[in-house]
Amino acid sequence: MFCLHVDIVVESEKNVVILAIYFIHWTMYVHTVMLYITTITCSFWKQVCIENFDFQKMELLPYDCFAHILSFTSPQDLCRSSLVSSILQSMADSDAVWENFLPSNYHQIVSRFVTSSLSCSSKKQLFSMLCNPRPIDDGNKIFSIEKRSGKICYLLSARQLSIAWGNSPLYWSWKPIRGSRFEEAAELRTISWLEIKGSINSGMLSPNTLYGAYLQVKIADRAYGLDVLPSEVSVEVGKHKSQGTVCIRSCRKTDTKCSFRFEDEEWSEIDLGSFYTCSNEEVRMCLKEVKGVHLKGGLIVDGLEIRPKHLEKASAYRP
Repeated sequence: MFCLHVDIVVESEKNVVILAIYFIHWTMYVHTVMLYITTITCSFWKQVCIENFDFQKMELLPYDCFAHILSFTSPQDLCRSSLVSSILQSMADSDAVWENFLPSNYHQIVSRFVTSSLSCSSKKQLFSMLCNPRPIDDGNKIFSIEKRSGKICYLLSARQLSIAWGNSPLYWSWKPIRGSRFEEAAELRTISWLEIKGSINSGMLSPNTLYGAYLQVKIADRAYGLDVLPSEVSVEVGKHKSQGTVCIRSCRKTDTKCSFRFEDEEWSEIDLGSFYTCSNEEVRMCLKEVKGVHLKGGLIVDGLEIRPKHLEKASAYRP
């Protein structure tokens, strides 16, 4: 009986294997047929919707209506759509469309440029020029817009920041630094109370956008005491506050244990936090280390950058 039972089980397993093989072959056949049908369907709709589409009929749309439709795209998408047809190109180059991608107060921003007023033949050309960082407010700030989204970016100079005892030559020195985008940067001589604050009104930025605040810094060769205790970072808007800590440490490229790296002779950035521009409020940003009584020095501060959070580390601000 035991042997008979084994034979029955083996025979049953063979049947299951055969059925499984048939099922796999049937599934592959159905998949091939469906793929063929999908290919034919896509080819058909491509011919109907694209190849037979009469772009000349787009001229029947009211100009303002079409400009309003294009305003819901991004500058990057708008440039791509201009390659579809000559009609789309003429509409995509119009001032009515590019007006929507410029800051609402661009007239006031242009008037604050250090250089002479811009001479632009179109709003598209003005947008392109504003994508290049330009000094404003007597050279104490740098303004630009991000070319893919049109979002506003600012770089505040160290002079625009509130640095504890920053005007005392005993603690801080102000001098030109190689690679800085401003006439001078602040270098920490020695101090026990390290506190750097910056602020900006959210109304100066693009609305409904997640922004990040980044302190632009460099570590001098003589730096000391900066990594004894972690520094506190924070961004505060109204009742909302994001905060954390960061260890300021100068590292060699071969130092694999360093979690926050300042590479030699290069500017780096410290992420102070993020905020969302949903109302017209003051944004307060801060880096401080005030718990330790030890002396620290060698931190060089170039400025504070405010840019949309989705953007990678900006290199346009560096020469």
